[in-house]
Amino acid sequence: MLTIGIYPNMFKKNLIKVTEGLISWFEDQDFSVLLPREVAESLSVSHLSTDVNDLVNKIDVAITLGGDGTLLSVARQMAPHKIPILGINMGHLGFLTEIELSELYTDLEYLIRKDYNIDIRMMLEAQVIRGKKALKSFLALNDIVITKGPFARLIRLKTYANDAYLDTYPADGLIISTPTGSTAYSLSAGGPIINPNMNLLLLTPICPHTLQSRSIVLSEDDIIRVKLLAEHPEVMLTVDGQQGYELMPGDQVIVKKSPFSTRLIRVKKRSFYDVLRKKLSE
Repeated sequence: MLTIGIYPNMFKKNLIKVTEGLISWFEDQDFSVLLPREVAESLSVSHLSTDVNDLVNKIDVAITLGGDGTLLSVARQMAPHKIPILGINMGHLGFLTEIELSELYTDLEYLIRKDYNIDIRMMLEAQVIRGKKALKSFLALNDIVITKGPFARLIRLKTYANDAYLDTYPADGLIISTPTGSTAYSLSAGGPIINPNMNLLLLTPICPHTLQSRSIVLSEDDIIRVKLLAEHPEVMLTVDGQQGYELMPGDQVIVKKSPFSTRLIRVKKRSFYDVLRKKLSE
């Protein structure tokens, strides 16, 4: 018997009704269901609760209820444990989520019959270096972003690939993304759209104060090193737009391909280009 972990975004409209229906449906199919303790208690199903840190050791499949943001958050938890994720979209523009509410139970039948594919997505790992000390490490599915604070002044980012000097960007920031993240912040900053089945690194400056700065596609084996030359504080490193870490002048950020991958369950027989055309025309 498989155990399903359900990760709802509690701020979504109709979340309680949808989650309760989902729990009942899976239990009727003889699946075991678990939820993070805080979520289970808010839904009055405490008998299904597990500490969020223990949940990854008890489930076979993670199901997210929300949008791409909810899935991104869960992906960072699931990747080290190789747990596949099925995203149910309760948001708007969803490139990562697979199932729409209007087709929820019809599409879940594919999961029951094991009629689905697993989409493997590369991830990034980032490390903040201050002096000679490694301060913090991060895991990302979409992107690692270095960006200026609230004041309207540029920062300078001296950037290397495998110790080969690339450029010093006078800009609002720099996005280092996976192919999955190419349709996120990087796309808004003018970066190219990349098929997520590829493995590579994409570097896109944010509002560069120069005529020649463009996105650069790098090998999946390249290691990117960015040194912060800004003379003022309040520069931030953000991870998938969800985690933040304040950088100081002189800090270095090392970004490379992670040994972990996100596994997305795909029940629909559609290509990335079908999804792209549909989502960007909405």
